[in-house]
Amino acid sequence: MSKIIVITGASSGFGALAARALAVAGHRVYAGMRETSGRNAPQLANLTAFAKEHACDLRWVEMDVASQESVEDAIKKILAENGGLDVVVHNAGHMVFGPAEAFTPEQLAELYDINVLSTQRVNRAVLPTLRKQGEGLIVWVGSTSTRGGTPPYLAPYFAAKAGMDSLAVSYAGELARFGIETSIIVPGSFTSGTNHFVHAGKPEDEKTLAAYETGPNATLGKEIMDGLARTSPPDADVSAVAEAVVRVVDLPFGKRPFRVHIDPANDGAEVVNGVADRVRAELLRNIGLADLLKPAAAVSVRTA
Repeated sequence: MSKIIVITGASSGFGALAARALAVAGHRVYAGMRETSGRNAPQLANLTAFAKEHACDLRWVEMDVASQESVEDAIKKILAENGGLDVVVHNAGHMVFGPAEAFTPEQLAELYDINVLSTQRVNRAVLPTLRKQGEGLIVWVGSTSTRGGTPPYLAPYFAAKAGMDSLAVSYAGELARFGIETSIIVPGSFTSGTNHFVHAGKPEDEKTLAAYETGPNATLGKEIMDGLARTSPPDADVSAVAEAVVRVVDLPFGKRPFRVHIDPANDGAEVVNGVADRVRAELLRNIGLADLLKPAAAVSVRTA
């Protein structure tokens, strides 16, 4: 059954791939992106060309997840055009690379805003509608870095993704009785095929950065990237993440997995997440809240 879907941060990377894959699978997809008349104009042109070539319902919506007003305007547009919304994919995010000490506190706050607060802005815009509908699906694109093997020089990004994961887990329980499902997609470290590492931010404190780049850690950055590249199989394809999102969306209500790992390097996150999610389930059962582990039966009140 075709669904109305919005994806944040869909100008490139996992978001762009997922938007295209979902549209080809028969859904109406709104690719959220900012600066559509500026720096992302070429991405918008590519998206429009793809939709025409594949005769799929792939649309775009101006959405800057750093702005509550922009997010609310985008969601209002989608709701006005469709009378409802079925799926939200939290994908917007940004990576930085470098020694933690050399990042300013303001940089960490900005990264937290992009990776975590953005999801809160979107949720506050869409959840009133989903709760009223009595059904919906929230998909969070996370990272194995929250619980897998984590190399140095990615601390701000790892901290932000861990924050997003914690938020997703709490939301899952709070939304279950409203008939709203949660699935967390957990990609591993793909060092090619996306702009993640290519466009990664750098520390602004150049003096501290120089101390790391000229001292005993002079080659550590290169060692990390070379090591990550070696652990990723040569046939690792980032489109597997988009395909995982499609599979989750297409599953029947109540059958969607809480987590899906796509980690060619097998960094251990699936094992650790398995334990953490089991502990969460045991706690909810022990305190009499086992029903929060599954969404309540959907009773849709969609009129359009």
